[in-house]
Amino acid sequence: MEINTERLAEEIIKGRRLKAEGGLISLFEADLDGLCSGADKIRRFLCGSRADLCSIINGRGGKCSENCKFCAQSSHYKTACEEYGFLDTGTFLDGCKEAYDKGVNRFSIVAAGRTLSGDDLKKAVCAYSAMHEKYPDITLCASHGLMEKKDLQRIRNCGVTMYHANLETSERFFPQICTTHTYEDKIREIRLAKEAGFEICSGGIFGMGETRQDRIDMALLLSELEIASIPMNFLIPIPGTPLENTERLSQEEIVRTAAVFRYINPTAYIRIAAGRSYFNDGGEILFRSGANAALTGDMLTTVGNNTSQDRAMLKNLGYSIKDCPQKTTEKEVK
Repeated sequence: MEINTERLAEEIIKGRRLKAEGGLISLFEADLDGLCSGADKIRRFLCGSRADLCSIINGRGGKCSENCKFCAQSSHYKTACEEYGFLDTGTFLDGCKEAYDKGVNRFSIVAAGRTLSGDDLKKAVCAYSAMHEKYPDITLCASHGLMEKKDLQRIRNCGVTMYHANLETSERFFPQICTTHTYEDKIREIRLAKEAGFEICSGGIFGMGETRQDRIDMALLLSELEIASIPMNFLIPIPGTPLENTERLSQEEIVRTAAVFRYINPTAYIRIAAGRSYFNDGGEILFRSGANAALTGDMLTTVGNNTSQDRAMLKNLGYSIKDCPQKTTEKEVK
């Protein structure tokens, strides 16, 4: 059955929320221009024109015990990933300053591994406390795997307000991607982080062999969980991982997927992350198709987009973005 995307967008703006029984797979077959136009209209009416930029730093590299098939940092695979222990506070402060100076909204430490505990947790607490004190105007996020509630609370008490825990894909497809932890583990972590007072950033990776229905199922669950920020990564196959020979998604399929996520999650930040390199212009069409946030700068194990170029692109599209802080000149100091 063909979906009238213009009418559907109007209904969503007026308060309708899409559910599993709605035959949503038809959205992927809709006229592309109409689909994207409707998604952008939903974004404008329900989210406004503000765009949100996030930068990350890989706080601990490689040697991860988990066997996620897409990941260069897994100890189960032989990749060119650099391995190192948890970084020092000074390095995190430098990264946070760089993000702050470039007008980035959020800064996050991501640490490879199943969880964060012991001395590494103590180092993280020290780093977050220092960043929050020195740069209170930047929102701090954390991505540390399957932490216990008491440890999540320690991070939250340092001024961190968002916790990242990707679902990665649908519940049906997840066992094809990872077997060292479960989908239930991920959902439990999201709920624990909410109980600790965090907003949640949770999305996934597309193009790993999942079906369109898997993507819809994932989008519906994210809606049910009331996720504030949904990062959308489009698989960049990494040599040495089991997915290294996976065929990449087409640009059209990427655009359709981003637009569909806006229809199902009308008030969330749809945050475009890895895979924008598939577009020569940084994926401008995605930000005319419902997306309103981006991961900017380098990713964990792949090269990302230049922040100044992202800011210029978003401004040209009519988005409002955070101002860069005014720097005190030598003359003003005197």
